Amino acid sequence: MDYLARPDAVHKRSHPKEILPECQSILVLGIHYNASPQAQTESGKGRIAAYAWNDDYHDILKPRLLALTAYIEKQSGNLLANRWYTDSGPILERDLARRAGLGWIGKNSMLIHPQAGSFFLLAEIFLSIPLDPDPPLPTDHCGSCTRCIDICPTDCILPDRTLDARRCISYLTIELKGPIPEDLRQPIGDWAFGCDLCQQVCPWNIRFAPPEGDPAFAPRPGIPQIDLLEEINLTPQTFNQKFKGSPVKRAKRRGYLRNVATILGNQKDPAAVPALIQTLKAEPEALIRQHAAWALGQIGGTEARRALKAALEDEQEKPVLREIQAGLDQSFSSPKK
Repeated sequence: MDYLARPDAVHKRSHPKEILPECQSILVLGIHYNASPQAQTESGKGRIAAYAWNDDYHDILKPRLLALTAYIEKQSGNLLANRWYTDSGPILERDLARRAGLGWIGKNSMLIHPQAGSFFLLAEIFLSIPLDPDPPLPTDHCGSCTRCIDICPTDCILPDRTLDARRCISYLTIELKGPIPEDLRQPIGDWAFGCDLCQQVCPWNIRFAPPEGDPAFAPRPGIPQIDLLEEINLTPQTFNQKFKGSPVKRAKRRGYLRNVATILGNQKDPAAVPALIQTLKAEPEALIRQHAAWALGQIGGTEARRALKAALEDEQEKPVLREIQAGLDQSFSSPKK
């Protein structure tokens, strides 16, 4: 992501005093969210990453960080220069957490605690008073295990404990604003927002991650699994209503429904054809129509082919037209209507 590579951001991440000149210590905190189950979804369902099952963690953690800062000031007897973050500023959160003894950086680049796994969120408070530091863990505990690397369907986890974010399902379904590259659509599988695969197979999560995290992250109704045919029909109003205060809003409706259409194409269920046809006809967002056309091409059959031909006459946007033509050019394997 380009904004992470800006020279000013790179410099600040390496120099905490550029953020808070009075900084003498950094308090690093972690909070559990629910561990994501390994079970696959049934046809017609999609998955949302576990951290996004309820309200946005930025909103949940802000008052807690403010309260903790006020408590520290009360205990010290002074007003303190401070700054707090939770995935919201130019700092190296995982490295700070590693140095503070909250875990080691695993092969999937995530922070792993030997008694808690990795299903937790990080936050930091920069303080203008010294605190006794906790030592980092002396050893790395990934050993020869490669489960996270092996499970990744897009091969985004690299051997040097970094990610090719351009291939990560979380990036593709959340941060990417345009069409999903065609060669990465099928590997997305049934993930509508984010991905937990590399965490689900981690032995430290299987053995030690608590199944339930802080109650504030308990799943909302209809989540973690979503009904794809209901979701593809979400209007701007119903999308905003359903995901008010949710991290899912970061993808915006156009990105989220793009993902939903992609999953329907991956599942190849003919029952989705009518909804996809309606989306191709009536959806105002070209990005969503583009992926609906791709999904119809993946499902195939007479009804889907007829709809693609009709759309070819009416569609004006070139990316959508290219997707429609690609769907018509491929051989359809399903004869179902």
